[in-house]
Amino acid sequence: MKERATIVCWQRGGILLVERGRSRWSLPGGTIRREESPADAAARELTEETTLEGYELGYLFQFGGLNKRHHVFFSVLPDEARPVPSNEILKCRWFRPRQVSTLVTSVPTREIVNLLFDRELTQLAEVASVRPELRP
Repeated sequence: MKERATIVCWQRGGILLVERGRSRWSLPGGTIRREESPADAAARELTEETTLEGYELGYLFQFGGLNKRHHVFFSVLPDEARPVPSNEILKCRWFRPRQVSTLVTSVPTREIVNLLFDRELTQLAEVASVRPELRP
């Protein structure tokens, strides 16, 4: 099974997706090279695909796809961070988490976003149950 570094970038309520020319959106990332750590691969792929460089990446979890194991990282980007398509990437665009399920995406992209979004909602529900003043 191939190993892949996958990055979820968050900015102002949106998730960054990239398009490689196959008419489908995916999370930035790529194959981990031999002798490269997942974290180093994530930083390299993010820079190669979006020109975003030097941002902190936190490790979240592993996700098993059909033939790839995704090492998923997360980064909260400042407002001034602007991705620019680079290398094989044709487009970079921000989407609300709920929009991702309406797009043509890779299955791992859709499932990773679902896992994160569901986790976020679960955490918010737990906080709201402990602190009623935070309920919507």
